[in-house]
Amino acid sequence: MRVAILGVGGVGLGMAALLLSRGHAVALVSPTGRTLRELAAGTLSAEGAVEGRFRPRIAADAADGLDGADAVVIAVPGNGQRAAIEALAPLVRPGQTVVISAMASLGGVHLARLLRGRGVAATIVTLGTTVLTARRTGAAAVSVLTLRPRLDLATIPAAALDGGLALCRDLFGDRFAPAEAMATAFANVNSVTHVGLALGNATRIELGEDWPIYHCMTDSVSRLILALDAERVAVARAFGADPPDVERHIARSFSVGPAPLAEMAAALHARRGGPPGPRTMDTRFVVEDVPYGAVFTSVMGGIAGVPTPMTDAAIAVLSALWGRDFRAENDLLPVLGLEALGVPGIVAAVRGD
Repeated sequence: MRVAILGVGGVGLGMAALLLSRGHAVALVSPTGRTLRELAAGTLSAEGAVEGRFRPRIAADAADGLDGADAVVIAVPGNGQRAAIEALAPLVRPGQTVVISAMASLGGVHLARLLRGRGVAATIVTLGTTVLTARRTGAAAVSVLTLRPRLDLATIPAAALDGGLALCRDLFGDRFAPAEAMATAFANVNSVTHVGLALGNATRIELGEDWPIYHCMTDSVSRLILALDAERVAVARAFGADPPDVERHIARSFSVGPAPLAEMAAALHARRGGPPGPRTMDTRFVVEDVPYGAVFTSVMGGIAGVPTPMTDAAIAVLSALWGRDFRAENDLLPVLGLEALGVPGIVAAVRGD
């Protein structure tokens, strides 16, 4: 199968290596083009859960990448998804499948509206989280840390679920469980784990210290994460969704025995010794996961009438620590107009009704 991947960070390159190792053809598209100039000079080297040297095609631009592709993967952070969606929407052709890995703040609804405006019938796959975790280790090198054994998959429209599952299983392996798109919208546990870790380790981040994530997910930080997670799950249930709670998500994603969160973190630290926590204030733990995770939960809670005091407090404190208004930084929420839709209208839009 021919696949275009928009995004050449760790996840994008990791997915390229995985797809190429499974015999698919890959075209890489960079939103800026800068990174691909380095990658085009050599091969992509992967280590870890996917190993080998691969030669993806380097697309000149998005139109070149999508030309002839059976599927398109959006593998950019939440703060790049609106731009990616709006760049791809005029190029997607009828029958093509767009995989959003992983959907931020109902970005799939924005894409569905843009395609509907063109009269294009295409399947949008929304993943609850990324297929893998990876770190870019060089201009043409990636370390694939984890291949998730199980993750939720949904489609917009919901009627396309069987086809979306079949396609993604062909591309990435039999690792997907069928779900509603609303559940995948709330599946971002980074909105609680990363936010809790950032609050508990803010000075380590600011001072550029070395700190292993799971070692620093202590009993107290785990209690904070669980409190944030309880609000995420409560808001999701108000919209008819039931995403895995953070403990179930970690047990399923990293094949660790179910246990209290702090105990699973200790077990993962003993097994992996990392990964290291961020050492710069420009970290996705905060600049992505607060506006596109915590703020999304807060806004959706307000629409559904579900209180989110812990989430609201985390947003306020991290905004003060970082000197930024994170509530104003989510560029998907304004274009979606969710408040005007209300709960029934949002559910219908997410189902593609």
